[in-house]
Amino acid sequence: MTSPQFPFSAVVGLETLKLALQLAAIDHRLSVVVRGDKGAGKSTAARGLAALLEGNVPFITLPIGATEDRLLGGIDVEKALRGEPSLKRGLLAEANGGVLYIDEVNLLPDHLADALLDAVASGVHTVEREGFSASQAADFVLLGSMNPEEGALRPQLLDRFALAVDVEAPSDVAMRCEVLERRLAFDRDPDAFERSWRETQESVASALAVAKTRIASVAVPREMLHYVAMRVAEHDVQSLRADLAVVRASRAHAAFDGAEAVTTVHVETVLPLALAHRTPAKSRSRTPPPSPQRSDDQSRQNDQQPTEERAPERVFETTWVAAPQLTVEHAGHRTGRAAGDSGPVVGPIVASRRSDTPRELDLRPSLVHAVTHTGVARIRVEDLHERVRAPRASTRFILIVDSSGSHAIQDRMRLVKGAVSGLLDASHGRHDEVVVITCRGAEAQVLVEPTSSREDADRALDYLPTGGRTPLAHGLELAATYVTDAAVAVVITDGHANVPLRSDDAWADALGAASALNCLALVIDTEDDQRATGNPEKLAAAMRATCIRLEELDQAHAVRLIREIA
Repeated sequence: MTSPQFPFSAVVGLETLKLALQLAAIDHRLSVVVRGDKGAGKSTAARGLAALLEGNVPFITLPIGATEDRLLGGIDVEKALRGEPSLKRGLLAEANGGVLYIDEVNLLPDHLADALLDAVASGVHTVEREGFSASQAADFVLLGSMNPEEGALRPQLLDRFALAVDVEAPSDVAMRCEVLERRLAFDRDPDAFERSWRETQESVASALAVAKTRIASVAVPREMLHYVAMRVAEHDVQSLRADLAVVRASRAHAAFDGAEAVTTVHVETVLPLALAHRTPAKSRSRTPPPSPQRSDDQSRQNDQQPTEERAPERVFETTWVAAPQLTVEHAGHRTGRAAGDSGPVVGPIVASRRSDTPRELDLRPSLVHAVTHTGVARIRVEDLHERVRAPRASTRFILIVDSSGSHAIQDRMRLVKGAVSGLLDASHGRHDEVVVITCRGAEAQVLVEPTSSREDADRALDYLPTGGRTPLAHGLELAATYVTDAAVAVVITDGHANVPLRSDDAWADALGAASALNCLALVIDTEDDQRATGNPEKLAAAMRATCIRLEELDQAHAVRLIREIA
């Protein structure tokens, strides 16, 4: 028995999302990823789409912990034990003709995501297991949803989704009230609510069915292909998948409109959907920090500040610094290991592989291998399989770099840049993200939004100018907006904060912002020994962070950060 689904047509707002889903229903090759905060209606809209497709189509949800056999198909154990080995259908085959939905797609293991998107692109997938081979149709609507705060998709994988939609819960009071009224009416009597929307649902379903039958006859003139290529190139998008996605989506839109050929209107309508996840991330709009009232004494004191704090902007080359690896350990909670074992934390089981000396025996494939090759349920050494577990969760490195004039006078910024690059080289993994925040001038700035591209971080550091004053408190407050459960803040500073944020005391504001930064942290002390104040150590104490001097980085083999988990 299936539970009633909230009607697609009754979803309030989210018009862009609904358009993208309808285009995917017309052309199944238009996979869609939906990004937004929890509670914004992503899953409700996705689940409602299945009811608009022709026939009683399946709606399959792919569990994040699914194995490759469960996704693609594998040996049928029950038949194998009877001496009749054969292949069992996977979730891809079960979703054929319907919808395959992945909630939290950003947490899906890479090897599953790659196999999934390859099947979507080709419309067919091949299963090869224990000497058996079979090809199965993979014609379905692929939908993925994610909360960016829980981690990003790596760029290569994100590019494989044809369309992307960013959604957020409505802020308009009247619209929020409408959402509540419709949801309460649905919860009170789902059948009555469905009947009240049946005519609208049938109208949309009919339009989608007609559009799907006529999409092949919609013309795409050569001048439209030129227009698409020009518009995509204007956004500095290099992937040709973007051009193809725009053409397919605009043709589906034209079919939905009943047009005979694609026009610039159709292209411009779908262009944001195809480019939203492929263009460079734009900096978030930032509200300048409040400027507290200052007394005449303070103004005179600022005018008398050392020349180095008012130094002109300069760009220094990077001096390489050998840096230690940051290792994150979890105390108080262990996953997938014995209570007395001090081995690394492991993730969910994602696959199985042959091994004569398995560290963790996977009984099912071992048994299947034995029965398939000998016909007897007796496991030999050559039948042994071990479990393959997903790596640890990705880490977000939030780099708060003090690039004020206090560094410029000593040219220490060369070493600071080298230290940051060295830390990333030693610590950054394939799935990890980097955020770069610079503290200089009147306010801090976000140079690099969360990205898994090391090249973006390196490029920002190469051209990072030095000079001006030190808005350290503002930089720490900006960093707090990027904190996740797996974030590590790395503050590189000499502690000479001199731009107030919430009061008249710049240093007190910095300590307050540091104490509110609730994540693992490392402070790299870049003070000059001749004028040391000890402020970086005080900052580290306020953050409950590890503190290490810049000169000591190349002497440390590793810096261990421990996250306490209740």
